[in-house]
Amino acid sequence: MLKIDNDIKLDFDDVLLVPQRSYAASRKEVNLKRNFKFYWSDKEWHGVPLMAANMDTTGTFNMGISLNNHEAITCLHKYYSSDAIEGYYKYYNVESNVWVSIGMDVEHELERLFKIEDNTSIQPNICIDIANGYTEKFIDYCAKVRLEFPNSIIMAGNVATPEMVSELILHGEVDIVKVGIGPGSACTTRLKAGVGYPQLSAIAECSHVAHGLRSDTGRLGLICADGGCRYPADVAKAYAAGADFVMLGGMLAGTEECEGEWIKYADTHEKKSLVFYGMSSKKAQEKHGDGLLSYRSSEGRVKEIPYKGKAELVVNDILGGVRSACAYTGATSLKDFSKTARFVRVNRTHNDLSVEEV
Repeated sequence: MLKIDNDIKLDFDDVLLVPQRSYAASRKEVNLKRNFKFYWSDKEWHGVPLMAANMDTTGTFNMGISLNNHEAITCLHKYYSSDAIEGYYKYYNVESNVWVSIGMDVEHELERLFKIEDNTSIQPNICIDIANGYTEKFIDYCAKVRLEFPNSIIMAGNVATPEMVSELILHGEVDIVKVGIGPGSACTTRLKAGVGYPQLSAIAECSHVAHGLRSDTGRLGLICADGGCRYPADVAKAYAAGADFVMLGGMLAGTEECEGEWIKYADTHEKKSLVFYGMSSKKAQEKHGDGLLSYRSSEGRVKEIPYKGKAELVVNDILGGVRSACAYTGATSLKDFSKTARFVRVNRTHNDLSVEEV
């Protein structure tokens, strides 16, 4: 018998936020900073809960410096050496906002973390990132990382359903669960495997469960919405749906702080575009691993992203959109946004008539 969930599930393009009477006199009075305590870690974090994705183009040292100026977070890609990270931490005071990313190579990844801790006296905040967070092995691995780094803020994923959010927080002992299967602009998991979940509904359902978990000290589980944001409005909708953090890859790709394969104008040698690809793509597997193995398919696309200038310009545009969304919906702070926000389902969100902007 075919098992189908007939409940309507929504994505960013399926809804708009409803304007409401607001006590905020202007956008600039909206407070976008959050203060978080965590389910397991004793650390506290204060800042703007926006994250650069740990892709090898966007999760860079330079991105960490730029986003730190906004008190936002960069998850470094997995391919920096421990020596490079140690030097970076010693030179720049960014450790609370620049997190170390690891995969599931148990011996190698833990060794990197131990070395960073030993040589900097810092328990780094950690992003444990794999494509499929639905295995018991992954939960056990997260719990092992917690055992070795009890005070680190640990984020892990990706998943897209409430049951696994609960498992990762309670038994994987993670503080933040990364939510999103297939919504990213460089991801083709939904095309290759047919697996995924509409991102807005995933955020709403997963955050509801995470926030319903309460530690012995009264601290809640948290989620990070990862993937699917193309416009500042999508970031706003993610927060409104309950996301505590929002992670961005494609929106930050092409900025000055990115690393990778830049295409330049022949006459001026100025940057024209960046080659951007999913971390499960054939290109990424050939660059960082043993290539596309026979039992795998490429689950990422390769594309060119036009040069966008400094990341600061993109971040300011995003935060401006979020402030406007809060002001329109009666929220004076990002903390209150999900409480005041109300969505309406729509057939289309905007007029997409193609005209040249000036």
